[in-house]
Amino acid sequence: MAKNYLKSPDLLPISHDKKKIGAVGFSFIWVGMAVVLAAFAIGGAGVQSLSLGWVVIATIIASLALGFLMTMTGDIGVEHGLSFPVYMRAPFGTVGTHIPSIVRGFVASCWFGVNTYFGSTAMNAILATMVGFDNWFACFIIFGALQVANTALGIKAVERFADLAAPIIIIISGWMYFTLSDQALQQGREVWSWIESPVTGGAAVTAFIVVIMSNMGFWGTLTADMPSLSRFVKAPLHERNWFKRNKAQIAGNLIAYPIVQTFMVMIGAVSYVAVSNYDPVVALQQSASGLILGILLLMIVFAQWSTNITANLIPAATIFSNVGGPKIPFWAGVVVAGIVGVIVQPWSLFGIITQILLIIGGVLSAIVGILIADYYLIRKRRVNVPDLYESDGQYHYANGINWAGLISWILGGGAAVIFANYSFIVGFAVGAISYLLLGKYWWFEKYKQAELTDPSDEKYLGISVGRNWKIEVGQEVETDVAISPNPTAEKV
Repeated sequence: MAKNYLKSPDLLPISHDKKKIGAVGFSFIWVGMAVVLAAFAIGGAGVQSLSLGWVVIATIIASLALGFLMTMTGDIGVEHGLSFPVYMRAPFGTVGTHIPSIVRGFVASCWFGVNTYFGSTAMNAILATMVGFDNWFACFIIFGALQVANTALGIKAVERFADLAAPIIIIISGWMYFTLSDQALQQGREVWSWIESPVTGGAAVTAFIVVIMSNMGFWGTLTADMPSLSRFVKAPLHERNWFKRNKAQIAGNLIAYPIVQTFMVMIGAVSYVAVSNYDPVVALQQSASGLILGILLLMIVFAQWSTNITANLIPAATIFSNVGGPKIPFWAGVVVAGIVGVIVQPWSLFGIITQILLIIGGVLSAIVGILIADYYLIRKRRVNVPDLYESDGQYHYANGINWAGLISWILGGGAAVIFANYSFIVGFAVGAISYLLLGKYWWFEKYKQAELTDPSDEKYLGISVGRNWKIEVGQEVETDVAISPNPTAEKV
């Protein structure tokens, strides 16, 4: 294998001057990302056992907790300009990183397929209503191809699309909520008090926790690889204060995301109250017609488009590019993700894939715990970034594998599966605690890390000390030194 296989140009650190997404832009991206079938499903399932008020409270709790964790992992991208699969070389090794990364990439590709199918049904409904064209599979292929092309153009094209889609989504979401609420009232059902099968006592507590875990399990996948997106988010130089450095992230993760997620869960709940189906495409076809129906369904199409390119295609493409090295650029990774999303035939798995992927989300929550333990508790945000791109550097560990990371992931993921109703919390906690103990008292005693041996802020922090990491991508020089004592960096 070529010695520079870790140095794919699309995976190099993003410098400060290339961070183009501000607080408003990041918030708009979140507006588009949060409008997805899973959010509607959470609301529809929730009101089967709880009142809408309790479903909303559970969603807010989950969204705020997850938004904070997203901002924590996202600091890896903000501070050092690193993507998820590149930083994963630290807790999993230069080879070991591929195992959990590919799982995440596969999950993202599957979600791309599911959301594309969902959007294509709305597109097909629009065309059938307006011009009499009725072929959902043709809509699926066209819709998927448009998303792949948009994402392959790069992050700025994604932000521009979000700027266009977000205001439309906000306006039409409100229209959708009131339309479905009116339909429910016409049937004598008050959306905030109606419950299909009320539960009390311990069953009510369990139902409440399930709503929280469903919200956290679904977005837990993005929580892990938030650095792949946050590395493009603007941040002030020489800012040591964590909150000030991440203020653009906070605007999206802790304000925009909880608000939009909660509203989408409400729409799914109201849809279920109105027509016993959380799919708003079905509900809207029964409650509207003509131009109004076309406009409402167009919101579904825009929402899935915006969600897919940001939450699914970008993370999957970054991961596949990392696995393939320089021979697979970002745009090729996008194409691979698109192909996988079609091969899994989401139209055949549509009824069960949400539950399957939510379980996988719980398994991946262990990675979130491992990342936070590695970045904050062990390395204390200091990273020997150049060695992340060296095949024989300090992150090579044992034949490219950090067994502390892999063992912790197995323990955390296994615990999440066993305790499925508490999957995210259990997976996160077991993963974090296991890695902290195994890493600190076993693995890093055996494989010394430069940033732990010499905990220097000036050497190993990023933009908070005014540094842009520079990685040489030309011919590498052979060396017998396992730890790079003088990381290559450029001060801004």
